[in-house]
Amino acid sequence: MSSQDEQFQAGAPDPAASSADDGMTWWYRWLCRIAGVIGGLSCAFAGLWNCVTINPLNIAAGVWMMLNAFVLFLCEAPFCCQFIEFANAVSARADKLRPWQKAAFYCGMAVFPVVLSLTLTTLFGNAIAFATGVLYGMSALGKKGDAISYARIHQQQKQMDEEKLTGTLEGQA
Repeated sequence: MSSQDEQFQAGAPDPAASSADDGMTWWYRWLCRIAGVIGGLSCAFAGLWNCVTINPLNIAAGVWMMLNAFVLFLCEAPFCCQFIEFANAVSARADKLRPWQKAAFYCGMAVFPVVLSLTLTTLFGNAIAFATGVLYGMSALGKKGDAISYARIHQQQKQMDEEKLTGTLEGQA
């Protein structure tokens, strides 16, 4: 086995380990990945368009947006960055992050250019990248519970309240 094959095996994510940890379904994981790729495309095009100006803040925001696109491609779709040696290793580490960590990272990356230069290009260019962070944030909240468990919890709280109320009434009598 060559050294490139060993690096690929070491950098390849274990799908069974990552799916068991975060509780995301396969279709939601693909939705997040597709949103990340589309967010990267929108950041790249809007960042390039933002750099065609003489305003230095717009140029800085455009460069940051293109950096966002690169990071999104590197984390969500490493096959787009096959010419970079460490792409699979970075993607494997990004897959090990918890969804709330990805959400904070992607939303923070998307907000910075908007704060730097508030224009329609930066707003619309970073909107899908921000939405990717929101999708990961929603997955960090977890699944919604069923009605039976909520009714059981409500019934237990009601019984505890009644016991407290009867305890205070008996203590006064």
